[in-house]
Amino acid sequence: METSWEELAPGVLRIRLPGWDETVGAIAGARGVLLVDAGPSPDAAGAIRAELRGLLGLPVRWVVLTHPHFDHVLGAGGYPGARVYGEPGDPAELAADAVRHGMPEAEAAKGAAALAEVRAQPVESRLSLYLGGGRTVSVARLGPAHTPHDAVVKVDDIVFCGDLVEESGEPQAGPDADPAAWPAALDRLLELGGPRARYVPGHGAVVDAAFVRAQRAFLAARAGAQ
Repeated sequence: METSWEELAPGVLRIRLPGWDETVGAIAGARGVLLVDAGPSPDAAGAIRAELRGLLGLPVRWVVLTHPHFDHVLGAGGYPGARVYGEPGDPAELAADAVRHGMPEAEAAKGAAALAEVRAQPVESRLSLYLGGGRTVSVARLGPAHTPHDAVVKVDDIVFCGDLVEESGEPQAGPDADPAAWPAALDRLLELGGPRARYVPGHGAVVDAAFVRAQRAFLAARAGAQ
């Protein structure tokens, strides 16, 4: 897997994986690394673990899943010993969706089998995770919107948005989306991050609050919402 990590702040990195262009974030504390999303497969997870160990010298101890789509969660079983937070979804359904999007069946089945062993802690509203060295990360569930279980991760002035925000194309609304509720979820996102935050989409380049407001307006118009 060819990867290139982008440093957003000291100890805060992200990567856009090849294939589906999904973002994986990494936040380092003295106790270890918190990942934002898990990648699409255990093989991708193994490469991510190795690269972060080389870059940061720390193991992955926490994984936060922003939403239950295969490209973001099907690698969640590839982080032995890590605590997983969020909604991983149904492994069999995720594997079937991955195959529909071009993943080899054997790779999708491997990811589903590993994911079935993961015991994730749901994000009901908000929680704080202390990573050590004075660094605390906030996790907030802001959906339903893109899915019924959209969560975001905030560290300092950086907010990892999952697919609540997309920059590399129009926001995707599949059968599990709630288009009418999506604009309000982005209002909550902007309240959480504030006007000076950097917002890291699930797909695409890092954006600012003005971009999020514009996407909110687009989604509201598309859904006929206020």
